[in-house]
Amino acid sequence: MRQVGLDEVRAIARGAAVLGTGGGGDPHIGALMAAAAIRTHGPVALTPLAELPDGAVVLPVAMMGAPTVMVEKIPSADQVGRAVDVLTRHLGLEVTHVACIEAGGVNSLVPVAAAAELGLPLVDADGMGRAFPELQQVLLTLTGVRATPMAVVDEKGNCAVIDTVDNRWAERLARSVTIDMGCSAMISNYAMDGAAARRGLVPGTLSLAASVGALLEPGVAGEDPASAVAAHLGGRVAVRAKVVDVERRTTTGFARGTAVLEGAGEHAGRRLTVDFQNENLVLRDGDHVLATAPDLICLLDTASGAAITTEQLRFGHRVSAVVAPCDPRWRTPEGLALAGPAAFGYPDDAVLLEGVPA
Repeated sequence: MRQVGLDEVRAIARGAAVLGTGGGGDPHIGALMAAAAIRTHGPVALTPLAELPDGAVVLPVAMMGAPTVMVEKIPSADQVGRAVDVLTRHLGLEVTHVACIEAGGVNSLVPVAAAAELGLPLVDADGMGRAFPELQQVLLTLTGVRATPMAVVDEKGNCAVIDTVDNRWAERLARSVTIDMGCSAMISNYAMDGAAARRGLVPGTLSLAASVGALLEPGVAGEDPASAVAAHLGGRVAVRAKVVDVERRTTTGFARGTAVLEGAGEHAGRRLTVDFQNENLVLRDGDHVLATAPDLICLLDTASGAAITTEQLRFGHRVSAVVAPCDPRWRTPEGLALAGPAAFGYPDDAVLLEGVPA
């Protein structure tokens, strides 16, 4: 895949929603935004991470805020590229490439729209290999790339440029600004050169999302799409169940809550919970922890294999919980400190898929 056109947008939307582990925004909204930009400006050139020159100037772009708000507060067309423009002017640099900061339904496709709008190539990579709720939870933090200066813009024309002492403070201050902007804003941050991008980004994320999306075309994966997706990602189906309760609230700029699952079929009689903060973070069977972040916990529609985001979860959904391995760098002590369960306030130790190298 050397460019992203309308067909690729549809595949990426389906696959990125899986990699987004319940977060990263509604894939339908992301696909609409990217498709509209491509119809206006043409397909987007896709650059493999390994081919980035050292002197490239790479700017990620994303939506920040609560996914539940993003569903109703869709950014305007000019807002998509404006965050990049604001940061570029502040830095006094000429951007050469746009990048994804995370895999997710919106945040894998907002950069496609921005690249089309700005006439720039898009890097086939992202900063996580999945989605996480907090701004500092990217592999770039582990490789020493600063989140700031960063630009935050809203649909009303307001913009802010934030410069902080470290990436955790960038999350705190940008979250406060985003809340004042209506709990959803467009951001551009983690400005980096090509060498830093190659060290800190996860290669091939958009291509992987497209391949997962192609697998979820009707009829391709057969009668058990969740097992096909799990095998493609090197993971497993942890449980098949019905959603019997969802407690969800939007607070401090996040969608937080718990879904209760009642086991079905071979898993009948089991009662499970999924805790989420934008993304699915901890999967439990009673008091037993089955899986935690930073591994991927993906809730897929059992019949179609389509990912179900945390803002879409409803009573009655028949789901298959797929657990898949994260990028190996998340499995290091530094990675677990940044994005393991303790980083979200859970008392549990990280429970990761066995047989996957760190």
